[in-house]
Amino acid sequence: MEITVHLSSPDQTASLARTLAGRLRAGDALLLSGDVGAGKTHFARALIQSLMTVPEDVPSPTFTLVQTYDAASGTEIWHADLYRLSDPSELEELGLMEAMDTAICLIEWPDRLTSLRPRHALDITLTATDAEDGRRLTASWSNPEWNTKLNDWIA
Repeated sequence: MEITVHLSSPDQTASLARTLAGRLRAGDALLLSGDVGAGKTHFARALIQSLMTVPEDVPSPTFTLVQTYDAASGTEIWHADLYRLSDPSELEELGLMEAMDTAICLIEWPDRLTSLRPRHALDITLTATDAEDGRRLTASWSNPEWNTKLNDWIA
């Protein structure tokens, strides 16, 4: 399945991320793709902050590779940026594979996962458009669990 929406501003992107956040549960993985500057971290930041009891700074994990947060529900949130990952075997050291079973995981640059890509994930691709601050968001999935979660996500 696939959904595409055109977003006219960073606020609209953040709003869509916050709406999705309330539908996520432990074991959900979001694979965020797009060029540098496409809005992956902006989307992830809005989603993560909306799940916290007290929103805190959510920096890009570009250099740390992974940042973890606690959601108000008690579920752990993992935010990974795999851009600097040199080999998929490093994922074992990070603990990311185990986290995909127990936490909400947001993974930027998921192409670095290669064969370790989770089949149950929601793929989100952000693309800059010609409009100032405009983005096109495409969500795609094959796991039927996403059908219910995304039924009225984009109204």
